[in-house]
This record gives sequence, structure tokens and C-alpha cells, in this order.
Amino acid sequence: MAASHDQYRGWGDVVTKLGYEHLRRHDLRHTGLTWFADAGVQVHVLRRIDGHGSLTTTQRYLHPDVHKITAAGAALSAHLSVLRAPRSLPKPLVATR
Repeated sequence: MAASHDQYRGWGDVVTKLGYEHLRRHDLRHTGLTWFADAGVQVHVLRRIDGHGSLTTTQRYLHPDVHKITAAGAALSAHLSVLRAPRSLPKPLVATR
């Protein structure tokens, strides 16, 4: 359902009063989807929420925080270091009499 002009009457007044004249309604879609993604909502679900036809379009809306990107890299590094860690051999059994 397309939004009517009447639904958004007053937007300019509200954002001006709040000091956010540069803010567009469309910007809120980017912010909302990014927050959903940061909360762990999968991208295919976000596509349905926003009504996009493709995942590529949805991915363009996502703007992950640099800290999230850094944390993802650190998580991958930790995972790979565990996989590369040498496995210790079990200690030999010593028979005692």
C-alpha cells in the first residue's frame, strides 16, 4: 500500500523543531534495518520486513558499526587459531609394578 502525502504532513515541522532538518523519512529505513541486523535478525527476514525484491537491495540498506566489523574479524581469528592449534598427544601409559 502506497503512503499518502497526508501521512507525512508535518514531518518537516517535526524534524526542524528537533534540529534534524537533514533527516529524511527514508533514512529511518536504513537505521531500522541496521538495528535489526545488529540484533541478529537474518538478512532474508529483513528483506521481507522491508518488502525488498532481492537480498542485494536489503544489503545496501545495512550499515554495520565499525566495532561490529572489528568484532566479527576477531571472532573469525579466534576460531581459526583454535583450528590451527597443535593437538597434543595423549601421555603414554606407564606400567608400574
